[in-house]
Amino acid sequence: MTDRYLLVLDEGTTSTRAMLYAPDGRRIAMAQAELTQYYPQPGWVEHDAAEIWTRTRDCARQMVERAGGADRIAAIGITNQRETVVAWDRRTGEPLAPAIVWQDRRTTAQCTALREAGHEAMLQQRTGLVVDPYFSASKMRWLIDHVPAVAEAGDALALGTIESWLVWKLTGGLHVSDASNASRTQMVALDGTDWDPALCDLFGVPRAALPEIVDNAGAFGDTLAELFGGAIPIRGLAGDQQAASIGQACLTPGDAKATLGTGAFILANMGAQMPASRHRLLGTLLYRIGDQRIYALEGSIFIAGNLIKWLRDQLGLIGSAAETEALARSVPDSGGVLMLPALAGLGAPHWRPDVNGVIAGLTQGSTRAHIVRAALESLSHQLADLATAFAADGAPWRQLRIDGGMSANDWIAQDIADMLDVSVDRPADVETTALGAAMLAGLGAGLFRSLDEAATMAGKTTRFDPAMLPQPRDARLSAWHRLRDRALTS
Repeated sequence: MTDRYLLVLDEGTTSTRAMLYAPDGRRIAMAQAELTQYYPQPGWVEHDAAEIWTRTRDCARQMVERAGGADRIAAIGITNQRETVVAWDRRTGEPLAPAIVWQDRRTTAQCTALREAGHEAMLQQRTGLVVDPYFSASKMRWLIDHVPAVAEAGDALALGTIESWLVWKLTGGLHVSDASNASRTQMVALDGTDWDPALCDLFGVPRAALPEIVDNAGAFGDTLAELFGGAIPIRGLAGDQQAASIGQACLTPGDAKATLGTGAFILANMGAQMPASRHRLLGTLLYRIGDQRIYALEGSIFIAGNLIKWLRDQLGLIGSAAETEALARSVPDSGGVLMLPALAGLGAPHWRPDVNGVIAGLTQGSTRAHIVRAALESLSHQLADLATAFAADGAPWRQLRIDGGMSANDWIAQDIADMLDVSVDRPADVETTALGAAMLAGLGAGLFRSLDEAATMAGKTTRFDPAMLPQPRDARLSAWHRLRDRALTS
C-alpha cells in the first residue's frame, strides 16, 4: 500500500467533481463545479464540452494542490455520464458542436426509422441495447448530418463519449474509450472487443473518427506535465453506472445496485454470462480487465433527481432538495395525487420517448406536500416496474444497494424498501460512483491485486427493512399501474 492518493474525476450531468481518496477508501477532499445545461428546443439537452473540460481541470487542480502536488497522486480514475457525445477537431483539440447529452431525444425519428426497418431485434441481440435516442450512435450521426463543421472535418474529426474527451484533453491527444462506455454506443457487440464495422455502417458513423477501446483498469497514459505541475498516470476509466456497481462491491452474480442521481440506473451483476433480456432490459458490459469480461443486466429511469430540480426550478414548490423529506413526512400519504415523471419519455422496461409527464388526482385539498410526496413516490413505483422485469429475466433482487444524491433521503430509502418488499442497503458515503473509479485506478496502478481486494475501500452501510403491509403496498401499485397504462395507450 502507498501513502499517495487516488484522484477521481467524476463528470456528471449537472456537475463535475474531483475527489481525493486515500487507498483505504477515505475521501479526503472534494471540489465541485456546476455544469450549464442547455435546452435549445423541446426534447434537446446540450452541454458545452469546453466548459466540461475547463471546470473539470480546475477542480482537479484544487485536489492536486490539496494533495501537496502531482507527485502525491498515485493515479487518476475517471468516471462519467454515459452516452453523452462530443465531436472535436484533432488538430485544434476544440469541440465542433455542443455535446449532445444522454437525455436528449432529438434522434427519435431516426430511431423510429431503424425500428420500422426491422433492425431492433438484431441490435438488441448483438449489443444488448434497444433502439432509443438514449444511446450514442444516433447522436453521433445527427452531428454529422446537421452540423457543417462536423461534416466538413474529414480526417480531423474525433468522436467520443465524455471520458474519451477528458482523456484527450488531459494527455494532449490520446484517443481512447473504455469498454464500459463503448458498450453503450450500439456500435460494439456484447462479446466484441472492438468497434463492429457493420454496426458503424448501420448508423453511418466513420470508424476512423472513433477512439481505441481499452480496459477499465490499466496504463492508459499520463497527463500533460504543465496541467498539474507534473505528469499523473491515468489508470482507471468507467461509465458512471458501472463505476457505481464496482464502488458498491457488486462483484458477485446476483448483486444489484440502484444509483439515484439525475436519473436512476439499476445494474445486476450477471457474471461472465452474456445477458439476453426478454423484457426490454439492457445487457451491458460491467467491466473488462484483461481476459475477464463481466456483464450486467440494466434498467434505466431517465428522471430521478432531475424531478426534484424540476419541482424547484420550474414549479417553485421547494427551495431546496433537502425540503422534500420533511414535506413527504408532513402528510400521511399523497392525498390521491399520482405522478408519472416522464419529462424525457419513459425508459426501461417501456422505452417510450413519446410519452409525456402526468400529474393526476389533484383536488382542492391537494397541497404542495402532496405533490412533492407523489413525486418521491413515483421513483419507488418505477423501481417496482423494473423489479418485476428483472425477476422475469431471472435476476430477482434479493436486496438492493442504493447510492447517489437522492439516496441520502431516509424517507426515499424506506419507501423503496416498502414498495419493493426487499431490504435496502445504503453506504455511509453515497458517492460510490467516484469510489468505483478510485478502486479501478488503484487496481490499474498496482495498489491492489484484484477488484475483490480493492473492495476493501468500501465502508459500512445502513439497512432499511420493509415495514409496509401488503394491502397499502398493493393499493399504491394498482393506482400507479392505472396511471402508467393510460399514458402508454393514449
